[in-house]
Amino acid sequence: MIVPTSRLMWIFGLIACPALTLAGIEPEQRSLGLAAAGSVLVLAVLDALLGRNLLGPLVAELPAIARIVKGREGILPLRLQHEGCRISTVRLALALPAGFQSSKPELVTGLPDAPASRYSWPVTAPERGHFPITTCHAETPSPMGLWLHRRALPVRCDVRVQPDLASALQANAAFLARALSGTRSLRQVGKGRDFEKLRDYIPGDPVDDIHWRATAKRGHPVTKIFQVERTQEVYVLVDASRLSGRILAPEHESAIPRRREPLLEQFIQSALLLGATAERQGDLFGLLTFASHVESFVRADNGGVHFSSCREQLVSLQVRPVTPDFEELASFIRVRLRRRALLLFLTSLDDPVAAEGFLRAIDLLRYQHLCVVVQPKAPGVQAIFSDDQVSTVDDLHHALAGHVQWRGLRELQSALQHRGVTLAMASSDGLAAELVTRYLDVKRRQAL
Repeated sequence: MIVPTSRLMWIFGLIACPALTLAGIEPEQRSLGLAAAGSVLVLAVLDALLGRNLLGPLVAELPAIARIVKGREGILPLRLQHEGCRISTVRLALALPAGFQSSKPELVTGLPDAPASRYSWPVTAPERGHFPITTCHAETPSPMGLWLHRRALPVRCDVRVQPDLASALQANAAFLARALSGTRSLRQVGKGRDFEKLRDYIPGDPVDDIHWRATAKRGHPVTKIFQVERTQEVYVLVDASRLSGRILAPEHESAIPRRREPLLEQFIQSALLLGATAERQGDLFGLLTFASHVESFVRADNGGVHFSSCREQLVSLQVRPVTPDFEELASFIRVRLRRRALLLFLTSLDDPVAAEGFLRAIDLLRYQHLCVVVQPKAPGVQAIFSDDQVSTVDDLHHALAGHVQWRGLRELQSALQHRGVTLAMASSDGLAAELVTRYLDVKRRQAL
């Protein structure tokens, strides 16, 4: 593709147009005028032909997979092969996905004598997910500068925009800076369930700890010694159904206005923060995402590679406009998880249909696994006499609606408590802290 330059426009305006005008006005000067206009036309055509293959040897390359963080500037490394090119300068522009921003929308650079050169392209992505880049546009002037030759260079790059954990890590740094036995020791309740060894009976040992078979074999009482459980399986179950697409206002507005995002973004940040905390505690961390069916499942493990795998599963997770199917989820867990594990649900149960389905499904899991639900609480969901800022009839109606929702959640919390399931409610900006606190509480009490 070629486009005329301003130089060509000036030449036509100063030479060709007056010559054609003269040829039309003065018949005796017609040949001279046509010759001048024809010379400009021949010059333009010749320049276009000379530069028609200038960008032919040019090849642009991007990495097959590029990872950047949502809302933060990342770098895309661009490699340009120009061996055999007869041009000195080139203008480049990447066809970025919709919404992407760049502090360098285009690049005008000279081509060195080397066969290839490398450039860093800064980009910022506003949304999490997978975004393909398939085209890099190149432009160079013709030898006489009358035309701009343009060509679309094919590239293939999958930009994976990962969730931003900086704010969550900064707000909950204490969970990562100190383990259960750190600068401040925490008493661990219980004696654990992992068998360590046998020893002779000491007066005062519980009768339940006597190993009767070894006692009969040795002829004197023998006691079983247990050690505190160190490695446990912890799974975070992230709800990606329609309930996670809601946008809840934070309980306390900060001085710096922030963009409000769906609950799913808070769920993802909280899940990854818990994964980092479980890694510090020496536990095995697993991930499961679901909506109307199970979207993805990563078996519990530890290590940097495993954490990256969990993060990759969450990169492309999007809100589904469906109702969560908790019974199918429970059946999937019963088949896949044989060992007792801590299941941390990140979901919304303030919808009566979802709450009813969850109550039916949890009966399949509560005898084998320890279940904890962390529920986001919408602003205004509280007892009717908790807030004295009621001055109008509309405020009264809002307070009554909030009280009805609060009462329903309290009844659900009581029903789950009778089933041995904990339901914790937190504001949308406090989900990560509440989730990690519940996990550490189970860890401290050795409840698993």
